[in-house]
This record gives sequence, structure tokens and C-alpha cells, in this order.
Amino acid sequence: MIAEFDAVHQLVPSVVDGDAVSAHSLQVQRLLRDLGLASEIYVQDVAASNAGHVHPLRSFKPGPRTALVYQLAIGSAVADELIPLAERGTRLVVNYHNLTPPDFFRPWLDPVTEPLAWGGRQLAKLAWWAGLGIGVSAFNERDLVACGYRRTAVAPILLDTDRFATEEDEATAARLQAARERGGHDWLFVGRIAPNKAQHDLVRAFALYRRTVDPEARLHLVGGSSSRLYRRMVRRLVAGLGLDGAVDLTGPVSSATLAAHYRHADVFVCLSDHEGFCVPLLEAFHHDLPVVAYDAGAVGETLGRGGVLLDDKSPAVVATAVERVLHDPALRAGLVAAGRARLADFSLDATRAAFRDALEQLPLVEPDDPDDPEDAP
Repeated sequence: MIAEFDAVHQLVPSVVDGDAVSAHSLQVQRLLRDLGLASEIYVQDVAASNAGHVHPLRSFKPGPRTALVYQLAIGSAVADELIPLAERGTRLVVNYHNLTPPDFFRPWLDPVTEPLAWGGRQLAKLAWWAGLGIGVSAFNERDLVACGYRRTAVAPILLDTDRFATEEDEATAARLQAARERGGHDWLFVGRIAPNKAQHDLVRAFALYRRTVDPEARLHLVGGSSSRLYRRMVRRLVAGLGLDGAVDLTGPVSSATLAAHYRHADVFVCLSDHEGFCVPLLEAFHHDLPVVAYDAGAVGETLGRGGVLLDDKSPAVVATAVERVLHDPALRAGLVAAGRARLADFSLDATRAAFRDALEQLPLVEPDDPDDPEDAP
């Protein structure tokens, strides 16, 4: 029971603006403090973080009724500090945000491959020491169970959806609107250019759509890149399919530029092969953008009833689904309403309650801990 604790602190590799895990950590801190608990955030490198919200890990001093929540989204030296703390009696919660399987990145010589593999090893190692594992989706919870976590729960990412209501960048909005006035619909996908996001499948489906339905359509791939070689391949695919000028790889954008893209798009299309939650789906719901998505990872779970969910992402299937959404006003209106209703399921009140309920499963003392911690893996 969470009421048995005096303090529940968090350990995060870093806390930076614009990062979903950082925003989640700050919301968790607010929740814990609202519950009457002492709650601070500790990081290994204060210089790399928002120093107004964090403390150096070396200053952490656990008490006898203290729990520590570790936000796990990548391999980090920070995780190696957890086992000594658990050995001294600090109760440990692993809040798991998903690790993309490194095999997606290995063929592309991506530097993120090893941090992802490292994170997977740490996720498994921490299972013995954690009193609770919380996945931000049921899809993620299955990883926790597979790693041997004895007690698990699901609580979606804590996200203030009001932050989606950002003023749009005027120059970007004007450029996008001018293109719309010349004709053609706008497809949108938001996410880093990465193999698991499968932008190559989006480009192929879009090429067929332009050839058979709407020769003036445009595709906007908004986000930075975590894979230089994969991004180069996507660019070559765009050129090879004769789509230069029709497909825009924006690179990293500001929140105002992102808002302009959402507000001037006609459909959000997600063909990712692996997502641990997929926050952009919620952003699309907020901006009344109908969604067509491939059912992989946690996408179907997050989408719920809020969009068109495909079990096949071949170009013909995707292009046909998008055509229906864009040319059937009743279907489009129904999807927009369904997206708004689904967004309400992730309101801050709802997700705070889910996270609080998950923490209730953490006992002050683990009754079935092995007698000899030296036997731990």
C-alpha cells in the first residue's frame, strides 16, 4: 500500500524539455506529492537535465520507508545504481516505457542498437529486485512478465493533453495552407525516422495512392532521425518512386511547427512495426485528425475505437483505407468523434488514477524475497 511509505522518489537518466518520459516523470512527481509523499527526481548528470527539477543521484539518501521508481526507456548506467540501493532495503518500481528490439536497427549500423540491447539486459536483471513493474501499455507489461517480474500492472503514460493546444507556427501554417489550396490531400505521420517506424512502407503506400487516387497528394514525415542510413534509404526510395516534392521529411521541429502540421493535415497514417504506446495517436485525436493505423505493438491498444485499424499494411490495403476515410464524410466525422472519445480515456485524471492504483500493489516489505540476496542473478 502506497500509504505505508513516507517517500517515493524517481530515478531518470535525464529530464529534458520535449521528451515524453521526462514529461511523464514530472507528472508522476506531482501525483506523488498530491498523495502527501515526499517525491524528488534524481539523475546521474544534472548538467544534461532541467536543473530546476532534479537532484544529482549521489545526493539520494533513502529512508526505511522509501520507494524508488526507475523510468526505463533505454540502457543507462543509472540502472546499475539500483541494485545496491535495493540491497539496502529501498523498494524498487520499474516503470517500463518499452525498448524497441535492437534487431530493427542492427542492419542499419545504428548507434542506438547497443543501448537498446543494454536496456533489455537491465530490464531482465532488475526483475529479481523490483517489487513492482509498471508497463505503460499491456503490450509492455508482457515484456515485464516474460522477464520474470513477480508483480506487474498497467498504467498509461501520464500526459497533460492540454499541452497539445499549442499555437501554430504562422510561416509553416501559411505554407501548408497554400499547398492545400492548390489541391490534393495531406497525409501525416509523426515520429523519428527509424526502421521500426517503417516510413518506407508509408512511402510505398502513398506512391500507390498518388498513382491511383490523388496525383496531387502530399506526405509529411515529421520528426528527427535516429538512423542515418535508414533515413538515406527512405530519401532514395522517395526519389526512385518519383515523389520528390510530394514527400517532405521535415527533420526535428518545434512544438509550434508540429501543431501546424497536425492542423493542416487530412489523415494520420501509422504503419509502424513496433510501438510501445504511440503518443502521436493522441495528438491526432486532439486535432480532430482521422487515423489509419497498422495493428503492431501497442498501436491497436492505444488506438482503441479511435480509428481504422489494419491487419495488413500492403500498399493497396493502406491506399484503399485512406481513400475511404478521405472521401466518405460520414466515416470521417465518425472517426473524428471516436478519436475525441478515445482521447478522454487518457485524460490526466484517468491516468493519474491508474498510476496510483498500480502503486498500491507495492508492499513496504516483500514477503517472498529469497533469504539470501547473494543468490540473486
